[in-house]
Amino acid sequence: MGQDKLLEIEDLAIYYITDDVGTCKAVNHVDLTLERGETLGLVGETGAGKTTIARGILRLVMEPPGKYISGSIKFHGEDLLKKSVKEMQKIRGAKISMIFQDPMTALNPTDPVGEQIAEVLFYQKNLTKAESKKQAEAMMEMVGIPKERYGEYPHQFSGGMKQRIVIAIALACNPELLIADEPTTALDVTIQAQVLDMMRKLKKELGTAMLLITHDLGVVAEMCEKVAIIYAGEVVEMGRIEHIYDETMHPYTIGLFGSLPSVAGTEDRLKPIDGLMPDPADLPPGCKFAPRCPNRCPDCETQQIPLREVAPGHWVRCIHLGEV
Repeated sequence: MGQDKLLEIEDLAIYYITDDVGTCKAVNHVDLTLERGETLGLVGETGAGKTTIARGILRLVMEPPGKYISGSIKFHGEDLLKKSVKEMQKIRGAKISMIFQDPMTALNPTDPVGEQIAEVLFYQKNLTKAESKKQAEAMMEMVGIPKERYGEYPHQFSGGMKQRIVIAIALACNPELLIADEPTTALDVTIQAQVLDMMRKLKKELGTAMLLITHDLGVVAEMCEKVAIIYAGEVVEMGRIEHIYDETMHPYTIGLFGSLPSVAGTEDRLKPIDGLMPDPADLPPGCKFAPRCPNRCPDCETQQIPLREVAPGHWVRCIHLGEV
């Protein structure tokens, strides 16, 4: 493993096994690599498995019904799947932090926001309560909230302000890896831009690597160096930002871009991708995208399609490479 590799996920499979639904194959043999200070975007429709990958890294998949079927998640070369619960508690928040999807529900409504930031510092950095409060106030100022609001409660803040508090909690211990699960979904467009600008600035100042989960290709273009397109729990295309945006190859990625409005506004109608994401409890035997793909052939519906490197650093999972 190279010196710059911070996170290396190999052959990760996570299933949810239930009596009523059966086995839901949420993540299917995923390989991802993240280097120090780098931002990797995970892009895909709702239900693609992006959040399960993120929660899997932090070992937050509830077992049962969740089950790690195969693979490894190496952080600094050490497999997180082999860590004990106590060892993971020391890593969460201190070395790997996560911004959860909805800022409205991520905060405890009964505790002042400043104390929620200070709590992370108190437990993870072993600071005194006074030191924790001082650093928490500094974090509030860093994310653009006056320290005088330390004792106020979540209901006294707007959605954008709540998200800033959540980001302050995530970055309080200066983690090496920040996992951001759709950090701007619940925010209006103006506040989205402010939060993204703040995250980019803090990432640069603190040197934090980031795994950004989103379905917004505009956010990815603004924030990421590398992109992995996720479909039905698999990586279908992966590469640097220029590979995904300028040399798009997988039919699903092409479909995602085709469904976006153009700035020039030249289209009469957008082109949605036909059909729906497959049921994870009943995935197609071959290519998972085949039932929705305009280029499918009989082999697509029966063969397992491997990821192929079509150019240095650009990987695609398609049987028709060069034809799409």
